Amino acid sequence: MKKFSIKPNIYFQKSSVEYLKELRGKKALIITDSFMVQSGYINRMLRILENKGIDYEVFSDVKPDPPIEIVAIGIKKMQITKPDVVIALGGGSSIDAAKSIIMIATDIIFKEDNNYTKPLFVAIPTTSGTGSEVTDFSVITFGDKKVPLVDEMLLPDVAILDADFVKSVPSQITADTAIDALTHAIEAYVSMEACDFTDALAEKSIKIIFEYFLRAYRNGEDMEAREKIHNASCMAGVAFANASLGINHSMAHALGGAFHIPHGRANAILLPYVIMYNANLQGNEETRAAKRYSEIAKILGLPSPTVKDGVFSLISAIKIIMKESNTPLTLKQAKIDKREFISKIDSMADTAMKDRCTVYNPRVVTKEDIRKLFVEVYGE
Repeated sequence: MKKFSIKPNIYFQKSSVEYLKELRGKKALIITDSFMVQSGYINRMLRILENKGIDYEVFSDVKPDPPIEIVAIGIKKMQITKPDVVIALGGGSSIDAAKSIIMIATDIIFKEDNNYTKPLFVAIPTTSGTGSEVTDFSVITFGDKKVPLVDEMLLPDVAILDADFVKSVPSQITADTAIDALTHAIEAYVSMEACDFTDALAEKSIKIIFEYFLRAYRNGEDMEAREKIHNASCMAGVAFANASLGINHSMAHALGGAFHIPHGRANAILLPYVIMYNANLQGNEETRAAKRYSEIAKILGLPSPTVKDGVFSLISAIKIIMKESNTPLTLKQAKIDKREFISKIDSMADTAMKDRCTVYNPRVVTKEDIRKLFVEVYGE
């Protein structure tokens, strides 16, 4: 028996942030980063809360790849505030930090006050890629390791997809996050936990991203493209929340922890190599993964007279959008020092093997497989 979860409630299209006018409660804690405050992006939301008579506190110390030290400060902030509502505004880092803060702080506060209940959790993404607003995953950094957490307590109650919050995202971040969403959808589609429900969302997400990605990258004011990519990111999030991911993310987590490469960029660089590895075209039999990749190629209208052709077509199409968006094709192109990289391969392979995503990869992997892939991805 399998389970497909469709929480949270999702509000989307223009001005969906107006949902906040329906909030009930007396106190809100807003978890975000300093840019959201300094740029004024937070102001529209604050005006709604003020007009509702809701007192609020702003915790804007979140940093990229949120370290546990920042999460600890946020927990203290929540203990003092004891909010009825927590609103996460920002990219994946802000939403991931909010998830961990809520889960841990709620437990601590409840032990002090048995009447306290988990606050309503509203997530407003300001990038189109992580899908964090609809998943029960959170990635927190401990030292030089990214540690994924998985718990139903981490799942937001409400997700707001308002494309106004992403129209000024720089082109390179647009590329990084959109290819992150594409990786979510492709990994969910080939995952060992994939099902009809996740397939439908993954397929639609992949089609939208290929159709609108370069439009959004080249012109941030193209609101149709922005909205489509924002929706596709969310759909991919629902797909992988139910089907999970694979070694593309396991390796990206390890890379990000060791070299602080933006998560989406790490996924993008790895994606063609992981597809080729998982497809395992050297064998005499066509693998399940190869057939699934070839199905994606057919969905996109790419040449795929045979399964092998479909796999190569998909890889070629991914490389084309990477080149068109100035995304590095190798870790060498990403300016990673080779000597330092070689020195960290063993520990990164260990980290990737222990990652929860590895279990759901369509091909069983060994540490040596991961090591070889890392070497290949570095490039000549």
